[in-house]
Amino acid sequence: MKILAIDTSASPVSAALVEDGRLLGEFYLNIRTTHSQTLMPLVSALLETTGTAVSDIDLFAVNAGPGSFTGVRIGVASVKGMSMPLDKPCAQVSTLEAMAYSMPYRHGIVCAVMDARCKQVYNALFRLTDGQVERITEDRAIPVEMLAGELGEMKEPVYLTGDGAELCYEQLHEMENVVLTPVNIRFQHAYGTAVAAARMAEENRLCSSDALMPVYLRLPQAERELKARLANKKHQ
Repeated sequence: MKILAIDTSASPVSAALVEDGRLLGEFYLNIRTTHSQTLMPLVSALLETTGTAVSDIDLFAVNAGPGSFTGVRIGVASVKGMSMPLDKPCAQVSTLEAMAYSMPYRHGIVCAVMDARCKQVYNALFRLTDGQVERITEDRAIPVEMLAGELGEMKEPVYLTGDGAELCYEQLHEMENVVLTPVNIRFQHAYGTAVAAARMAEENRLCSSDALMPVYLRLPQAERELKARLANKKHQ
């Protein structure tokens, strides 16, 4: 099975092509350009370089959130546009789970964290056992202090990954079991998205292009501010 996976959930953008567990190619950029400008040229170059037609793809996968609201929408819309004319299945992958599948470690806890601003992080915890990934928590938006309390009770190695990893490490570095992952594997890659999608296919958790949707853990900032203003007006 050939899986085309993409990630646009944060500053980096990447696309990966995986066939039956083998990585055929992956393109990755972290140059803070607009994903609407870079994603499709990246995908086109990947397909051309690997000699693959879009019609050869069996499964389209995307990190559908959490993450940048604009970035997630771009990724989901792009996968819809490629998969819908071909009537091919899609994998709606958790960005945080994809990061866990990118880790090269065999044992320990993966603490996937993305900066959610407002003194919060998007987070989920996963346990690695002989390289296999097991979810411990659901995806959530929580204060770093709350996360610190949970990690303080763990004795296993804890690997911080994601664009919020350095932020968390500043508060957690005194914990001997907490490790800040190297920058080359710290941010999400589409390869992890493809590996997660393969497991979803095995578990019959795929969806149609129509059903593929962004997954937001919080309302966009503009909507939160609007709700706050409306609430203030009611109390005036």
